[in-house]
Amino acid sequence: MRSFIIKENDADQRLDKFVLKVAANLSPSLMYKYLRKKAIKVNGKRAEGNARLQVGDLVELYINDEFFKEKSDDFRAISYRPALSIVYEDENLMLVDKKAGVPVHADDHGTRDTLINHVLLYLYEKGEYDPKEAQSFTPALCNRLDRNTGGIVIVAKNAAAGRALYEIVKYRQVEKRYLTLALGKLPKKEATLKAYLKKDSKENKVRIINEPREGFKEIITRYRVLKEGEKTSLLEIELITGRTHQIRAHLAHIGHPVAGDLKYGTAAENRGLPFRHQALYAYSLEFKLPREHFLSYLNGRRFRVKNVYFEEFLQ
Repeated sequence: MRSFIIKENDADQRLDKFVLKVAANLSPSLMYKYLRKKAIKVNGKRAEGNARLQVGDLVELYINDEFFKEKSDDFRAISYRPALSIVYEDENLMLVDKKAGVPVHADDHGTRDTLINHVLLYLYEKGEYDPKEAQSFTPALCNRLDRNTGGIVIVAKNAAAGRALYEIVKYRQVEKRYLTLALGKLPKKEATLKAYLKKDSKENKVRIINEPREGFKEIITRYRVLKEGEKTSLLEIELITGRTHQIRAHLAHIGHPVAGDLKYGTAAENRGLPFRHQALYAYSLEFKLPREHFLSYLNGRRFRVKNVYFEEFLQ
């Protein structure tokens, strides 16, 4: 049997969600069986899976130790000290400038030098996170960028911020803008592009068509030409929808792939360009929140990464 006193970072969540986090090796079906058999109790009483936990509640789990998985501290074994470029930080969240080439989470290569591990080590060394004391919450990334795309990633430092930021991202209450160097000269100085996208998970690639079709989702991409050369154009991009590889695939679809992108462009098109990764950077975000909101103090604030040097490679 193991027991847990509900802390602030565990509160205001369903009992079943909490149990599956602290007993990570327990299947949902077996957990509900334990609930029915009264092997999971709150404050000494039987409870339903949808019961909301409050600070100070006592949760008792009369289940085998094999179902519990200790929180990993693998982040402490990364190859060098926390290497973070922090755009903004307060008690609830961090905005971190992820560099191109850095994975946000562990990938098939098993690298530990991920953005999330550097975040966890940074917070551990500040005394703001300790996996031995944490029960159901771990600081988490609230948006994701491709390994080879740089830019601002939002980090929730506590559970309340995590819930709020999940909703903010889901309901597009944060406006994200990107800088990119596209190949060629675009036909218009600014435009709103519409098309339809389908993801092929097996190939980790997307397909775009111009007309609606079953299985394809609408995408809307807005661009503005900031500067242009003979071979490349510097663009600011605003995503109206946010699909996998949307900017890269959409620009390639209209004949202007992102410089350095060999997934949606070709080596021949990029000959002579100096990029090791696609020239795409999530350089700006602005919060657009209701007045009555947990993070309302961020409403209207715009955060930018200033050291994006695509312009110097304009050709």
